[in-house]
Amino acid sequence: MSKLLSYGLAGLFLLCLIDMPYTYYQFVRMVGMFVFALLAYDAYLKGHNQLAIFFGLSVVVINPVFKVALGRTLWNVLDVFWACVLVFTAYRDER
Repeated sequence: MSKLLSYGLAGLFLLCLIDMPYTYYQFVRMVGMFVFALLAYDAYLKGHNQLAIFFGLSVVVINPVFKVALGRTLWNVLDVFWACVLVFTAYRDER
């Protein structure tokens, strides 16, 4: 299940690279916060403490309530970085 969530969230992040309505970015923040929280919990249960901390910090950065104001360029860099990490960890968990 976490593999499917990781790939889905990575796709949402990559769609952020094109010009989308602001409501899409709000949607991605909500879904991202939820999925990162689930992935952090899953990583913690599996004993991957560093990955759990990374996902937990990602929850803080992407949360839609207390927004972190970053420029569009930095958000795009974060989107690509998060997508790469999500795909890599999902692929690694398959093996």
